[in-house]
Amino acid sequence: MKGIKIITDSLSDMPKDTAEKYNIKVLPLTVRFADGEYKDGVDLSADEFYEKLNTADEIPQTSQINPSEFKMAIEEALAEGYESIIIINGSGGVSGTHQSAVIAKEELENDNIYVFDSRSLSYGCGMIVTMAAEMVAEGKSLDEILKALNKMIEGAQQIFSVDTLKYLHKNGRLSTGKMALGTLLNVKPILGIVDGKVEPIDKVRGNKKLYKKMIEICKENGLKNGTRISIGHASNRQGLEKLKKLIIDELNPSMIEEADIGCTIGTHTGAGVLAIFFIAES
Repeated sequence: MKGIKIITDSLSDMPKDTAEKYNIKVLPLTVRFADGEYKDGVDLSADEFYEKLNTADEIPQTSQINPSEFKMAIEEALAEGYESIIIINGSGGVSGTHQSAVIAKEELENDNIYVFDSRSLSYGCGMIVTMAAEMVAEGKSLDEILKALNKMIEGAQQIFSVDTLKYLHKNGRLSTGKMALGTLLNVKPILGIVDGKVEPIDKVRGNKKLYKKMIEICKENGLKNGTRISIGHASNRQGLEKLKKLIIDELNPSMIEEADIGCTIGTHTGAGVLAIFFIAES
């Protein structure tokens, strides 16, 4: 028998090289433009998505993964000889995908399937998946990994900014008046994931203050010097490099990873996003 198989969904924005390295199965959500449907990260890369988004007349829609897709992935892993399967999903607070995995587990009636709601999004979820996969590769026991997952989910933090208020407005999260005022004053909203949902935390005026404010908020949320940190961007490489330099200078992280914010998350944020992900120690 093989050991433990890890499955996640594309809300995790799992880098392809990491998924391949640890044999992580990534199930894609669907993004629907006017010209058709695309599987996140399969039919459409992050770069291709933001190019399409820039010229789209209407904001695209997303569709969750259904239970049958999870059942197929689980049955495939079992057929390959895996003894235990751990499924770690993007936040159930914003997508029904996690519930689909729960339904699949219940229908299969297999006690060796473990389903987790990461209560996180983008590489906030992906970082948890990666760290669990590293434990599998190190030969840690199932119990050790399950206990560590609960602690990681509890401590997961993600702070991010959006470059434009347009998509928040189109998604009904910002009134027309606030969008116009924010754009006029060059206000950069800073958001976080609180109890599995996107919540506004702060705002600054202009990019110069943005990076320092994001780091300041992370410190307030438990980020310490020498911590493992991940950063993400949505078609904003220049901003990512500036943020990365400041993080290295101020925090001297033990490891710094990078991730692209993909199609599903990008549908609700637009391009230009910058994000910081870390696990706060309890």
